[in-house]
Amino acid sequence: MPELPEVETMAAQVRSRLVGRTITAFEARWRPQCEPSVAEVARGLTGRRVLQVGRRGKHVVWHLDDGSFARIHFRMSGRFAFADTEEGRGPHVRAVWTLDRGPALALVDARKWGRIRWTPDRAGVDEGQGVEPLSADFTPASLASLVGRTTRALKALLLDQAVIAGLGNIYTDEALFRAGLHPRRPACSLSGADAARLHAAIVAVLREGIAANGTSFDWIWPGGHMQDHLRVYGRTGLPCVACGAPIARTLVGQRGTHFCPRCQAAG
Repeated sequence: MPELPEVETMAAQVRSRLVGRTITAFEARWRPQCEPSVAEVARGLTGRRVLQVGRRGKHVVWHLDDGSFARIHFRMSGRFAFADTEEGRGPHVRAVWTLDRGPALALVDARKWGRIRWTPDRAGVDEGQGVEPLSADFTPASLASLVGRTTRALKALLLDQAVIAGLGNIYTDEALFRAGLHPRRPACSLSGADAARLHAAIVAVLREGIAANGTSFDWIWPGGHMQDHLRVYGRTGLPCVACGAPIARTLVGQRGTHFCPRCQAAG
């Protein structure tokens, strides 16, 4: 699933060709993707001019000229493509936005799990979303407050989008490694210094991911380079870049989790 850096990259890639354009028509080719319904999405978007293209957690957000919003979630295999590309005309196009100028924009989604939501106000954009980890609201103190409230395993807490919006499997594993924290450690056991290290690690790894255009392992997310800089994720059995111990893999909250058993001792 695209995480914050991949979604930020996708928003940046379409921004210059979408901002200022008016949506003249909307076509849904896989109706279950539209929320609240195809009719409401089409009615809410058609005739609206796109003022901004932003991001909220793992969602691309379009700010429309009547104060409403579109929130697009790529899920496992979704991404944007313009109709002047082969992919934007291919068999996996699930939705099409016709624009007043330039080629139409398509949602390409082989697995059909993406979601397109129209909402009349900001509340629908923020629903279910925790603090933005690259915002001014995300500080060492705010993170310490969040982790101090629960005995949940640290990784499970960080993956909860209602707590911190945008983190997924890859960048959580990488941040925990950089902070020297075991993924199963109870969140409430972190000291102030632990929280400060974790905060710095989360911000750093997300910014590096954005600079690298995200992480690419296969056809689902092409064009990224962060996979060349990952220190634990996907490196099971390979030597730790810091201490040489073999990278281990376990399950935390049913999610595959990579860590160094020496650098991230359970403690």
